[in-house]
Amino acid sequence: MLRWILGGREAQGSVEKNPVLFIGEEQPKNWFTELQVLKGHFDIVRFLVQIDDFRFASAGDDGLVLVWNVETGERLLELRGHSQQITAMTAYTHTSGENTHTSLITASSDRTLSLWDPETGNRVQTVSDLQSSVKCLLVLERLCVWVSGGNELCVWNRDFQLQCQSQHHDDTGISATVELPKNCIAAAMDKEIVIFRLTMSTGSQLSVAEVRRLSDHQDSIHALININDGLFASGSHVGELILWDAVDWTIMAYEHILWEESQTDTQAEIRLAAPKPSEMSIQQLTSDGELMVAAVGSGLYVYSVITKSVVAYRKTAHDSNVLHTMLLPDGGLMSCSEDGSVRIWEMQDLLLPAEPASAGFFGMWTFGRSNKQVGPPVKKVLELPSLRTLELTGDLIGHSGAVQMFVSFGEKGLVTCSTDHLLIAWKNRERESHLRSLALFRKLEENGGL
Repeated sequence: MLRWILGGREAQGSVEKNPVLFIGEEQPKNWFTELQVLKGHFDIVRFLVQIDDFRFASAGDDGLVLVWNVETGERLLELRGHSQQITAMTAYTHTSGENTHTSLITASSDRTLSLWDPETGNRVQTVSDLQSSVKCLLVLERLCVWVSGGNELCVWNRDFQLQCQSQHHDDTGISATVELPKNCIAAAMDKEIVIFRLTMSTGSQLSVAEVRRLSDHQDSIHALININDGLFASGSHVGELILWDAVDWTIMAYEHILWEESQTDTQAEIRLAAPKPSEMSIQQLTSDGELMVAAVGSGLYVYSVITKSVVAYRKTAHDSNVLHTMLLPDGGLMSCSEDGSVRIWEMQDLLLPAEPASAGFFGMWTFGRSNKQVGPPVKKVLELPSLRTLELTGDLIGHSGAVQMFVSFGEKGLVTCSTDHLLIAWKNRERESHLRSLALFRKLEENGGL
């Protein structure tokens, strides 16, 4: 497919040598056959937020927020105002009568929050001199408020007026938040998940109070997501994955993901080096309500929250840590990595007996907390008759730095951002060629022919 056309990175060494992960130039199941490079940032691009069916915003360490048209690749607006890197960004859609308007909220290391109008590029509201940098943003559309997480949990209305806030939190502060039923919020703070409840008092005054601390993780929580109305999930630095009840906050399932020890050399009893912590760290989680994908080190794990069992996994999906994943409508999934690649995977039935899975692989899901493992994994082959394999069907090579994340616009294409300061819009060449032909014919008609 497309080789390293940008930057100065050398060809993939380990991938080129591995026939399983190198599928060559011919990729019939990969329809991302055309790319468009979008330039405008001059530092790492970390965030992409979809505004509507045609527009998206990008932001990163240069403090800029750029608004783009995904179909044309045109840079529509350049939003300047932050003096340091962007630490969080989200879209805020609100309805007034029959009109619906989407704004952008950004947070920066300069300890400011800003509300932007992506139609005009104006900074509508700003809050400065915050006590700490904001690390995460969460919109609660039903309550017409939004939440910022830093050393405090702050609740704001649409006019950027502070409604209430929690007490000051020491150490690392709040790194991630998700909305829960009954006006509750789950916030990740180091090793704990803190449950806050919003209450409307007389006079329509909002208040926030801590109601529970979930201290079941043994290390820092790196991922926190909603699964559906009844479940949410969290993942930690040491490979702990916990499925929670969203109403009563009890553990529905617990798993400690550990690498299976190599058995290629039974006489090699002395380990030359201990595994790096990142090799089992859960960097990111994503879900469509039925399946959940965990990015664990350089591997991928697909878990069914319905059957409480692993569906598919690949221990080495990339050369480096996987940073972002997405489930596809056709049953496949997509991942991007620090190695600069974006890969498309298809879940296929195993033709041969599955690779033995130790108790470290999603196999020992149990209810309650008694299952926590602190020692080596139990060498027990699990009976997983429905286990499938992840087969590589597409390899998008274009970035020369770590790909931070991507956002999909369906048939219009996929947009990726990277540490190489670039955005790439990946598209279907046949569709784009057809659209260009239609545009040319329309132009000819307007000009009365050739």
